[in-house]
Amino acid sequence: MCVNASKDEIRKTIWKLLEEKGVARFPKPIFGRIPNFVGSEEAAHVLCRTSIYRKAEVIKVNPDSPQLEVRRATLRDGKMLLIPTPRLSAGFLLLDPRRIPSSSLDEAATIKGSFKFGKPVLPSEIPNVDLIVLGSVAVSREGWRLGKGEGYGEIEYAILREFKKVDDSVPVVTTIHELQIVECVPHDRYDVPVDYITTRSSFYEVKPRKAKPSGIYWECLPAEKVKEIPILQQLLKDKRRV
Repeated sequence: MCVNASKDEIRKTIWKLLEEKGVARFPKPIFGRIPNFVGSEEAAHVLCRTSIYRKAEVIKVNPDSPQLEVRRATLRDGKMLLIPTPRLSAGFLLLDPRRIPSSSLDEAATIKGSFKFGKPVLPSEIPNVDLIVLGSVAVSREGWRLGKGEGYGEIEYAILREFKKVDDSVPVVTTIHELQIVECVPHDRYDVPVDYITTRSSFYEVKPRKAKPSGIYWECLPAEKVKEIPILQQLLKDKRRV
């Protein structure tokens, strides 16, 4: 995969490769998803041994299957967990393990459980985030990643930047199968690069770090995305009133 490959071509290649190599797991088909992979639990454990994880008190983790063990570990370790709801339709959920029975922590880390045990929070109510974990379809060692193509990871990050809940220094990490590492990934100004890449056997730091988006680039947002995400609608209203 080289510079001339489009984002969609890279995604399709990786989805097919994971299926062919037998490392794709439920839910299937993985096409169109952040792919769950054999070794996702081990990759989570590698991440949890790092200093960026140990120091973090509030961690934002995507709701997809391959990052389930990261969410479980976050709650088990007594850290606050911030989960975006699917498609950001209901904004963000904040889970405080001190308010969840210890026997229910694993359940709370699931999508269904997060709605049961999490507290819906307005962006202004979110505590400062210390670490962001993103799911990926593909990632390059330069730190550029591809999600499934709908842009929610970028929108979530941009919203947190707008509300000053993260800044450029907050580390962004992804947990992936080593087959998801590609030579290069095309990127746009709104794309969120990763600072660290975690697999089941390695923890790689991207050097030099890439600059991250400073907030929402409204000119890059499709109108339909604004219409379907209430937080964006409110932000746009506030912006127009200024």
